[in-house]
Amino acid sequence: MSETLTSRARFVCDRVAQTARLMVGVPDYPTYVAHRKANHPGDPVMTYEEFFRERQSARYDVSKGRLRGCC
Repeated sequence: MSETLTSRARFVCDRVAQTARLMVGVPDYPTYVAHRKANHPGDPVMTYEEFFRERQSARYDVSKGRLRGCC
């Protein structure tokens, strides 16, 4: 298997895994961190535990309604 084919296969597998996690409600912390660093430099970044609790609350707490995006 060539290196290009291997890296493509790895990329596809990573995206499939990410999609599956999002479908079952497991948030993507590395994407959040990259977004915060790129779009909100200098602002604090939640720990994984804080991020996970916030995402679970946003998903299941119906009293809050839909979560508004930051951007």
